[in-house]
Amino acid sequence: MDSFLLAAASAFWLGILTSISPCPLATNIAAISFIGRRVGNPRRVFLTGLLYTGGRTLTYLVLGIVLVASLLSMSELSLMLQKYMNKLLGPILIIAGMFLLELISLNFSGRGVSDRFQKRAETFGMWGAGLLGIIFALSFCPLSAALFFGSLIPLSLQHNSSITMPLLYGIGTGLPVLVFAIIIAFGAQSLGKAFNILTMIEKWARRITGTIFILVGIYYCLVYIFHLL
Repeated sequence: MDSFLLAAASAFWLGILTSISPCPLATNIAAISFIGRRVGNPRRVFLTGLLYTGGRTLTYLVLGIVLVASLLSMSELSLMLQKYMNKLLGPILIIAGMFLLELISLNFSGRGVSDRFQKRAETFGMWGAGLLGIIFALSFCPLSAALFFGSLIPLSLQHNSSITMPLLYGIGTGLPVLVFAIIIAFGAQSLGKAFNILTMIEKWARRITGTIFILVGIYYCLVYIFHLL
């Protein structure tokens, strides 16, 4: 049970880290901009942020259910994963950690696509925030892809969790936007200060998490691949 709780907390933290990382943060800023147009009505601002968070959460939940359930339903693949997951997890964590520390980087941008969908979402009014959440959740950048496919999915497979882990991850990715929606609702002037603080937190959180990933990955490699410990 303790192991599952730790994994659940890790899934939630991975979601938060995904949301405040530079590439996903750009799409979240666009979402906050969308939400900010409702500044005149604090209740609508909060509800819009809640809908955006719900859209992101639903997307990652559905993706997680489909991917994890599909992998576990294939008997041969499921047995192979159960047998080799700990061996695979070491290199996967090391690679994910290298992405977090920016030792590996890939650059591409879907910003134009995001802009087009944002304009289309605006036609749906407040409910468009939910659509933005779904679209932006699917706009994977290298770092968010590494965290979702390289960290969350293996974590979900290891604990046979196709619902709980993706759900917590999705909530984590939308939580910062919900917090900023509350900040906008109660005092838009505090938004810039909050972004500066978030940027500083993200830098150190990413470095610490990346270092932990690499160290744990090395440990898994030494234990399950090289049998040295």
